[in-house]
Amino acid sequence: MSSFRYQGRDRQGNMVKGTLNGANESAVAEQLMRQGIVPVQIIAGTQGSGSSFGSINMKELLVRQLPLPDLVMFTRQMYALTKAGVSMLRAVQGLAENASNKQLGAALQGISDELERGRSLSAAMSDYPKVFPRLVVAVVHVGENTGRLEESFQQLAFYLENEQETRKRIKQATRYPSFVVVSLIIAVFVLNMFVIPNFVSMFTSMNVELPLVTRMLLASSNFFVNYWHLLLLGVAGTVAWVSYWVRQEHGRAKWDHWKIKLPIMGDIIERSLLGRFCRSFSVMLNAGVPLTQALNLVSEALDNRHMATRIIEMRRGIERGESLSRVSRSSQLFSALVLQMIAVGEETGNLDDLLLESAEYYEREVDYDLKNLLSKIEPILIGGVALIVGFLAMGIFLPMWSMMDMTGSL
Repeated sequence: MSSFRYQGRDRQGNMVKGTLNGANESAVAEQLMRQGIVPVQIIAGTQGSGSSFGSINMKELLVRQLPLPDLVMFTRQMYALTKAGVSMLRAVQGLAENASNKQLGAALQGISDELERGRSLSAAMSDYPKVFPRLVVAVVHVGENTGRLEESFQQLAFYLENEQETRKRIKQATRYPSFVVVSLIIAVFVLNMFVIPNFVSMFTSMNVELPLVTRMLLASSNFFVNYWHLLLLGVAGTVAWVSYWVRQEHGRAKWDHWKIKLPIMGDIIERSLLGRFCRSFSVMLNAGVPLTQALNLVSEALDNRHMATRIIEMRRGIERGESLSRVSRSSQLFSALVLQMIAVGEETGNLDDLLLESAEYYEREVDYDLKNLLSKIEPILIGGVALIVGFLAMGIFLPMWSMMDMTGSL
């Protein structure tokens, strides 16, 4: 028997750590699952040094998250295969052989090997957190325990397809404004580096006092020409610092809070997150996940630390004995209509269906806002372009007009 160090999540979603003895990692994982702990990491005691942890973390950083379309395809295929009565081992082996994504194929091959050793599907999936999110693992785990695995995959496929569609709509709506902003930045850089310097000699030969706008334009061009390397270095340093700051716990929470406070886009982001919360919460409750554990998993699915903190506070309120409707009202996250639906659903025991209706309500609001997003942003973009063009035109033509007036007076 060897000693293994583990990290996992208990039924309330809290991170737990400890040491267990077992023949191998699979045996330790089975012990943890019987205790109600979903294993996240299991390491042999002989590999428990700091360097080992460091190397594992570095390896995990280099592994990218599985693209959402591939995860949607996996859940849809698993639903079809389980519905057709194909055994779990044959289904996973078949998908591993035909997977178009190498990362997913390698994960499914590993899961197939674990299934042959007797591990459950959810326990094997939990070994690949970059491929299968904890929400997916939890729904599969409940489906296995309740004999509703086919229905669990159906719910996951429907939920992930809606999530994919929402992301596509947001990307389509923001593609044009992003293109205009990037084009403006490139245009300003080119003008300052290559166009405005050609006017410098002409302006300096006038022997007249240049207008303020022209002096600002020349100073800007001079800075770009002489200190462009410092400018690029400053931009790269700022991006690196912001990236580091966002990876910190307090920085990520602040950043996520600012995102939902942005003008125009903030409301859309917030409603999209609330729609995701209601839909994923509905899927978890429908699958039979306990209320507190469902809230914890849903907070991670939101990918927004600020809102996740509010939802964790809701979970703690429920653990203290408060009702879901009361903690939902205290969180100040939801509209009055959604709060009413939660209260009615809690009283009637039909909470999952009413949460699904709430999700559809938020998604309709997001869809309407996205359709009208361009009409809101377009005047701002046109105003920004007009301001830059006007500034450049005044800076270049005002001295010329002054020169023409002097020539005419002579």
